[in-house]
Amino acid sequence: LNVHLGPRITIHGVLVEVYGEGILLLGDSGVGKSETAIELVKRGHRLIADDAVDIKRVSAKTLVGSAPEMIRYFVELRGIGIIDVRRIFGMGSVKPTEKVDLIIHLEQWQEGKPYDRMGLDEKMTDILGIRVPSLVVPVRPGRNLAVIIEVAAMNHRNKKMGHNAARELADKQYASLLAQQNNTNKT
Repeated sequence: LNVHLGPRITIHGVLVEVYGEGILLLGDSGVGKSETAIELVKRGHRLIADDAVDIKRVSAKTLVGSAPEMIRYFVELRGIGIIDVRRIFGMGSVKPTEKVDLIIHLEQWQEGKPYDRMGLDEKMTDILGIRVPSLVVPVRPGRNLAVIIEVAAMNHRNKKMGHNAARELADKQYASLLAQQNNTNKT
Protein backbone atom coordinates (compact mmCIF):
# COMPACT_ATOMS: atom_id res chain seq x y z
CA LEU A 1 0.00 0.00 0.00
CA ASN A 2 2.88 2.38 0.75
CA VAL A 3 4.09 2.07 -2.82
CA HIS A 4 0.68 2.79 -4.34
CA LEU A 5 -0.68 5.30 -1.84
CA GLY A 6 2.45 7.04 -0.58
CA PRO A 7 3.15 10.72 -1.24
CA ARG A 8 4.58 11.49 -4.67
CA ILE A 9 6.08 14.37 -6.58
CA THR A 10 7.34 14.92 -10.13
CA ILE A 11 10.73 16.59 -10.44
CA HIS A 12 12.50 17.98 -13.53
CA GLY A 13 15.63 15.85 -13.75
CA VAL A 14 17.15 12.56 -14.82
CA LEU A 15 17.33 9.32 -12.82
CA VAL A 16 20.00 6.76 -13.63
CA GLU A 17 21.35 3.67 -11.93
CA VAL A 18 25.14 3.75 -11.66
CA TYR A 19 26.92 0.82 -9.99
CA GLY A 20 23.69 -0.04 -8.15
CA GLU A 21 23.18 3.51 -6.85
CA GLY A 22 20.16 5.54 -7.89
CA ILE A 23 21.53 8.93 -8.96
CA LEU A 24 19.09 11.81 -9.46
CA LEU A 25 20.61 14.47 -11.71
CA LEU A 26 19.16 17.94 -11.24
CA GLY A 27 20.00 21.25 -12.89
CA ASP A 28 18.81 23.92 -15.26
CA SER A 29 17.63 23.04 -18.76
CA GLY A 30 20.55 22.65 -21.13
CA VAL A 31 23.18 21.92 -18.45
CA GLY A 32 23.78 18.40 -19.83
CA LYS A 33 21.65 16.01 -17.76
CA SER A 34 20.31 14.00 -20.72
CA GLU A 35 23.66 13.90 -22.55
CA THR A 36 25.31 12.66 -19.37
CA ALA A 37 22.63 9.99 -18.98
CA ILE A 38 23.25 8.74 -22.53
CA GLU A 39 27.01 8.60 -21.89
CA LEU A 40 26.34 6.62 -18.70
CA VAL A 41 24.08 4.22 -20.63
CA LYS A 42 26.85 3.77 -23.22
CA ARG A 43 29.17 2.90 -20.33
CA GLY A 44 26.83 0.10 -19.17
CA HIS A 45 24.62 1.87 -16.63
CA ARG A 46 20.83 2.16 -16.79
CA LEU A 47 18.32 4.91 -17.49
CA ILE A 48 15.21 5.12 -15.35
CA ALA A 49 13.78 8.52 -16.30
CA ASP A 50 14.66 11.57 -18.40
CA ASP A 51 13.18 15.05 -18.06
CA ALA A 52 10.42 14.16 -15.57
CA VAL A 53 11.04 11.86 -12.62
CA ASP A 54 8.05 10.63 -10.62
CA ILE A 55 9.26 10.14 -7.04
CA LYS A 56 7.28 8.19 -4.44
CA ARG A 57 7.95 7.96 -0.73
CA VAL A 58 7.62 4.21 -0.07
CA SER A 59 8.87 4.15 3.55
CA ALA A 60 10.21 6.48 6.22
CA LYS A 61 13.69 6.23 4.62
CA THR A 62 13.14 5.35 0.97
CA LEU A 63 12.27 7.26 -2.19
CA VAL A 64 11.70 5.40 -5.45
CA GLY A 65 11.77 7.09 -8.82
CA SER A 66 10.31 6.16 -12.19
CA ALA A 67 9.37 7.79 -15.48
CA PRO A 68 5.86 8.84 -16.38
CA GLU A 69 4.41 6.10 -18.61
CA MET A 70 4.14 8.41 -21.66
CA ILE A 71 7.88 9.20 -21.78
CA ARG A 72 9.33 6.01 -20.27
CA TYR A 73 12.71 5.12 -21.86
CA PHE A 74 12.71 8.17 -24.15
CA VAL A 75 15.43 10.83 -24.01
CA GLU A 76 15.51 14.21 -25.71
CA LEU A 77 18.90 15.20 -27.12
CA ARG A 78 19.08 18.74 -28.45
CA GLY A 79 20.05 18.69 -32.10
CA ILE A 80 19.06 15.04 -32.54
CA GLY A 81 15.57 14.86 -31.11
CA ILE A 82 13.80 12.10 -29.21
CA ILE A 83 15.47 8.70 -28.98
CA ASP A 84 14.20 5.40 -27.58
CA VAL A 85 17.01 4.23 -25.30
CA ARG A 86 15.53 0.74 -24.95
CA ARG A 87 15.53 0.16 -28.72
CA ILE A 88 18.91 1.74 -29.42
CA PHE A 89 20.88 0.31 -26.47
CA GLY A 90 18.78 -2.75 -25.56
CA MET A 91 16.59 -3.82 -22.65
CA GLY A 92 19.58 -4.01 -20.30
CA SER A 93 20.08 -0.25 -20.63
CA VAL A 94 16.82 0.69 -18.91
CA LYS A 95 15.05 -0.04 -15.65
CA PRO A 96 11.46 0.81 -14.65
CA THR A 97 12.21 2.04 -11.09
CA GLU A 98 15.13 2.77 -8.78
CA LYS A 99 15.71 4.07 -5.26
CA VAL A 100 17.03 7.62 -5.01
CA ASP A 101 20.34 7.20 -3.17
CA LEU A 102 22.21 10.37 -4.18
CA ILE A 103 21.28 13.70 -5.74
CA ILE A 104 23.77 15.49 -7.98
CA HIS A 105 23.01 19.11 -8.82
CA LEU A 106 24.72 20.04 -12.10
CA GLU A 107 25.36 23.76 -12.47
CA GLN A 108 27.33 25.94 -14.85
CA TRP A 109 30.80 26.62 -13.45
CA GLN A 110 30.90 30.02 -11.75
CA GLU A 111 34.35 31.56 -11.57
CA GLY A 112 35.24 32.44 -8.00
CA LYS A 113 32.52 30.29 -6.41
CA PRO A 114 33.99 28.13 -3.63
CA TYR A 115 33.19 24.54 -4.63
CA ASP A 116 33.69 21.74 -2.12
CA ARG A 117 37.10 20.22 -2.76
CA MET A 118 37.45 17.84 0.19
CA GLY A 119 33.99 16.28 0.49
CA LEU A 120 33.76 16.79 4.24
CA ASP A 121 30.57 18.85 4.08
CA GLU A 122 27.59 16.49 4.09
CA LYS A 123 24.90 18.29 2.11
CA MET A 124 21.35 16.96 2.07
CA THR A 125 18.30 17.69 -0.07
CA ASP A 126 14.82 17.15 1.33
CA ILE A 127 12.30 15.39 -0.90
CA LEU A 128 8.93 14.43 0.56
CA GLY A 129 10.35 14.69 4.07
CA ILE A 130 13.32 12.40 3.40
CA ARG A 131 16.82 13.85 3.48
CA VAL A 132 18.93 12.55 0.58
CA PRO A 133 22.73 13.07 0.36
CA SER A 134 23.55 15.57 -2.38
CA LEU A 135 26.49 17.08 -4.23
CA VAL A 136 26.97 20.11 -6.47
CA VAL A 137 29.06 19.37 -9.56
CA PRO A 138 30.17 22.35 -11.64
CA VAL A 139 29.90 21.89 -15.40
CA ARG A 140 32.25 23.41 -17.94
CA PRO A 141 33.74 22.32 -21.27
CA GLY A 142 36.24 19.50 -20.99
CA ARG A 143 34.82 17.91 -17.83
CA ASN A 144 33.76 14.30 -18.31
CA LEU A 145 30.51 14.27 -16.34
CA ALA A 146 29.87 10.55 -16.85
CA VAL A 147 33.19 9.64 -15.21
CA ILE A 148 32.62 12.16 -12.42
CA ILE A 149 29.18 10.67 -11.72
CA GLU A 150 30.57 7.12 -11.78
CA VAL A 151 33.17 8.12 -9.19
CA ALA A 152 30.53 9.93 -7.11
CA ALA A 153 28.38 6.76 -7.13
CA MET A 154 31.31 4.54 -6.06
CA ASN A 155 32.36 7.04 -3.38
CA HIS A 156 28.78 7.24 -2.06
CA ARG A 157 28.63 3.44 -1.88
CA ASN A 158 31.93 3.41 0.03
CA LYS A 159 30.58 5.99 2.49
CA LYS A 160 27.51 3.82 3.10
CA MET A 161 29.89 0.95 3.91
CA GLY A 162 31.77 3.15 6.39
CA HIS A 163 34.75 4.22 4.26
CA ASN A 164 34.96 8.01 3.97
CA ALA A 165 38.14 9.00 2.11
CA ALA A 166 37.82 12.70 2.96
CA ARG A 167 37.41 11.91 6.67
CA GLU A 168 40.38 9.48 6.58
CA LEU A 169 42.62 12.12 4.98
CA ALA A 170 41.49 14.81 7.44
CA ASP A 171 42.19 12.44 10.35
CA LYS A 172 45.68 11.69 8.99
CA GLN A 173 46.41 15.40 8.62
CA TYR A 174 45.21 16.07 12.17
CA ALA A 175 47.33 13.21 13.56
CA SER A 176 50.36 14.56 11.68
CA LEU A 177 49.83 18.04 13.13
CA LEU A 178 49.54 16.59 16.65
CA ALA A 179 52.76 14.62 16.17
CA GLN A 180 54.56 17.76 14.95
CA GLN A 181 53.29 19.70 17.96
CA ASN A 182 54.40 16.95 20.36
CA ASN A 183 57.88 16.90 18.77
CA THR A 184 58.10 20.72 19.05
CA ASN A 185 57.01 20.63 22.70
CA LYS A 186 59.68 18.00 23.57
CA THR A 187 62.51 20.23 22.37
